[in-house]
Amino acid sequence: MEENTRKMLAGKPYTPATDEIHRISRQSHRLCHDFNQLYDTDREQRNAIVDQLLGKHGQNVYFQGPIYFDYGQFTTIGDYFYANTNLTVLDTCPVTIGNNVMLGPNVSLLTPQHPLLSEQRNVREWQGKMLDYEYGAPITIEDNCWLGGNVTVLGGVTIGAGSVVGAGAVVTKSVPPNSLVLGVPARVVRTLTEADRLTDWPY
Repeated sequence: MEENTRKMLAGKPYTPATDEIHRISRQSHRLCHDFNQLYDTDREQRNAIVDQLLGKHGQNVYFQGPIYFDYGQFTTIGDYFYANTNLTVLDTCPVTIGNNVMLGPNVSLLTPQHPLLSEQRNVREWQGKMLDYEYGAPITIEDNCWLGGNVTVLGGVTIGAGSVVGAGAVVTKSVPPNSLVLGVPARVVRTLTEADRLTDWPY
């Protein structure tokens, strides 16, 4: 792995305009495109693509599709994972998802960040290439979490085990375990308790 790619994964300033990063992203984009052309019933072909796309995953990992990954190989997913339609994962830094995690439609997991000042952010030409500099921070979603539709999680966030993030929330700060999180920016409304258990449930 090249030094620039190691900087990217470590959250240090890097340029995405290197040959290695282009190669990894193009492979990911091709695999996502191929996955998105398949029907839900094409399970064997879909699973084969997921095996190539992700860095590591457990058993019973399911994407409704379409899916969009920057790199894929920097994302790790545990067992019994479900993602509804239009999942976007920008994994310039590691994205780690635990077991029994559910994601609603249009969820975005966004690790990258750009400089706030335009003179540092703008694309420029250097040694015959167009490039910019970015940085990021990892995202961790621990076991047994549910993120509702249109949730956005930003870099540097850990969502604690057993938490629920309500639809439309933008999560900018880490969340303690067993939290109910709502709003823009997201805030912890309360801790989930035994009082939240549904009655007359079959198991």
